[in-house]
Amino acid sequence: MPPSFAPHGAAIAFLHTTALHIESFERLRDEIAPGLRLTHVVREDLLAATEKAGGITPAVSLKTQEALLALAEGGARVVVCTCSTLGAEAEQAAGEADIPVMRIDRPMADRAVREGTRIGICAALRPTLQPTRALIESSAARAGRYVEIREFLFDDVWLAFREGRLEDYHEGIAARLDEAAREVDLLVLAQASMAPAARLAGVLSAPVLVSPRIGFTEAARIAGVRASVAAEFSYVAVQSDCDIMPNHVGCAGPD
Repeated sequence: MPPSFAPHGAAIAFLHTTALHIESFERLRDEIAPGLRLTHVVREDLLAATEKAGGITPAVSLKTQEALLALAEGGARVVVCTCSTLGAEAEQAAGEADIPVMRIDRPMADRAVREGTRIGICAALRPTLQPTRALIESSAARAGRYVEIREFLFDDVWLAFREGRLEDYHEGIAARLDEAAREVDLLVLAQASMAPAARLAGVLSAPVLVSPRIGFTEAARIAGVRASVAAEFSYVAVQSDCDIMPNHVGCAGPD
């Protein structure tokens, strides 16, 4: 029996395409909802197949949705796909599940269209750009907002991520954010793995949004968990701090 089909009883079940996200979301849990039970399934093969094909194939789409639905059957209150490239498959799976299935970056996209018109999408993997553009456009349509989207691809740093050279990966992204920020009202980092680069970039001319903290907070809410007082204060503070320091650490998130 594949691990994703096993009963787990966790409140939030995550589907990742890299094991690096496990520690990041465990830290977020400890800060935002201490004691909340999580489970993680890692399917690196899904992203690898997408990279090889240059986009999502029908087989990858089917396997992704099967993995998400299996996690839903395992007893979760909400299932979260943390891979932005596969995010649309999560929302397709949601139509077949008895519980909420969400993509980690939807809450970030909803916030982006509320706060900016000229939105820059930064990605380190080309196949992530189109799904993230579609995500922003759909969030804008839902909100009745007009947006202009610019794309910034930093694919020269992706090899560093693949080789486990995370410091080089994050520094390479951070070095490019200043120039990108000058062209838009706000930036979104399309991949959860990019998040630490926002802190490294320093103060920029536009806010930088990343998905892990915003998405986890929403998943915890859906799971019926009230965030800790400290976490709530931190999250509320982001709203005011971002007006003063556009890419304040609170905006960037911790992972």
